[in-house]
Amino acid sequence: MTTRVALVTGGADGIGRATALALARAGHRVAVCYRSDKEGATETAAAAREAGAEALALPADVIDPGALDEAFKEVEATWGPVQILVNNAGVTQDGLILRMADAQWSDVLRTNLDGAFFAIRRAAPGMVKGRFGRIVNVGSVSASTGAGGQANYAAAKAGLIGLTRSVARELASRKITCNLVAPGPIDTAMLGALPAERKEELARLTALGRLGTPEEVAAAIAFLCSEAAGYITGAVVPVDGGLSMGH
Repeated sequence: MTTRVALVTGGADGIGRATALALARAGHRVAVCYRSDKEGATETAAAAREAGAEALALPADVIDPGALDEAFKEVEATWGPVQILVNNAGVTQDGLILRMADAQWSDVLRTNLDGAFFAIRRAAPGMVKGRFGRIVNVGSVSASTGAGGQANYAAAKAGLIGLTRSVARELASRKITCNLVAPGPIDTAMLGALPAERKEELARLTALGRLGTPEEVAAAIAFLCSEAAGYITGAVVPVDGGLSMGH
């Protein structure tokens, strides 16, 4: 096992927290970035340390390249260049297209798509110099199926697929892979805001008939970050209980 330096955005809870812990258990040093939930990110970092890893909790709003740069600088000063990047930070601002405000559209695109681009652009020089990198973007099943009331979110996640595959092609010669994991309905706080009957409906839509867990998504991400996944790049890996089959 080779110890690497990992940075996870949106690591305060849910899939981000589960991913940080999975990487910690794999022996990596983990920086957990957060926008506003300092307490949650601190708890994630503490849990990573309990798992035997070195860990940091750092403020970094992904829509602010300057804030991201500061977080990367702290990681680099502490451990060296980021070798594993997981772009998990994301938001939703749902609304029907006829009523969607400009801010609802732009805020979601900026966080979910621009933020991933900013983080990749900042991480890439160190990965290129070190001739190693693992980049995993967290997308969504909605990128391929669409989602009523989530035109902004689905568009951002679809854009992530194009970003992922372009980065995969550009950086492959430097032994850097870039992949995307596309979760379906996962039992997180974001889904928890929905009524119980809606969550039951989403579970029924999957072939497996249940919601997924953050840990199941994190397991796929951790594998794509591993040495064993060195021949996988530009892939879209669904973790959706079979919801997107055929798309």
